[in-house]
Amino acid sequence: MKEKKGNVLLFDKQKYRWLIIGLLVTAIGFILMIGGSSDDPEVFSDAIFSFRRMTLAPILVLAGYGIQIYAIMKKTTNLPESSPGTGAMPKKETQQAKQPQKHKTHKKQTKKGSR
Repeated sequence: MKEKKGNVLLFDKQKYRWLIIGLLVTAIGFILMIGGSSDDPEVFSDAIFSFRRMTLAPILVLAGYGIQIYAIMKKTTNLPESSPGTGAMPKKETQQAKQPQKHKTHKKQTKKGSR
């Protein structure tokens, strides 16, 4: 039977904070894209080509996505030292792994007359 050594969360408090900041920046970018329509359908409004809708809002959306990717990829700080699946080895094993192992070499005996 497997024993649980401790609960490990994939996201700690700092990662959640970055994720929420990224979501808010993305939402602000989409909110800034709203609007630009005219009241009269017969009249074309140039408001859809404003700096806010064409430049600022897409930059904020991409920045928000970048922040979210950073939050997901950021290394978690609450992992125990030897938790399974993290690649961390206990201290004793790392010290033993660093010591060179002696290998015995054997000389092969070859027959001179055979192919």
